[in-house]
Amino acid sequence: MRRALALLAMLWLAVMPALAQEAQLADPALEQRARDLGRDIRCVVCQSQSVADSDADIAQELRVLIREQIAAGKSDQEIRDYLVARYGDFVLFDPPFKGSTYVLWIGPFAILVLAAIGVAIFFRRRAQEPARARELSADEHSRVERLLHDGPEDRA
Repeated sequence: MRRALALLAMLWLAVMPALAQEAQLADPALEQRARDLGRDIRCVVCQSQSVADSDADIAQELRVLIREQIAAGKSDQEIRDYLVARYGDFVLFDPPFKGSTYVLWIGPFAILVLAAIGVAIFFRRRAQEPARARELSADEHSRVERLLHDGPEDRA
């Protein structure tokens, strides 16, 4: 009985990678087109990986969807439009420049400019600090005069 279970487990481990393979398009040109399009689409779960590179379940579903759309004769732009309508502009690695994506395009530059302004203010204030020496009080001034005339006798 144990041998039969061990044999079934080994068989399952051998067959499992084959089951995980996605169906590929018969035409190599269409398959290449599907892979290229998959590199342009962002995985909505991983966010920093393309659909082609991600192992997430949704990425696999999107790869299958892209292949189905290509097999149905849709153009790359029609497939992108469908995915944008479904997931928003964020799904594209290169989102269009429009009102809803200004933050994506301008945000990094605005942060860089604000950081540069902050650094400039910091160093300007730091450079001015030695020039703004604190005035001595009357007691401190008299103590300095005593030390200069009498010498360091009061030091213990």
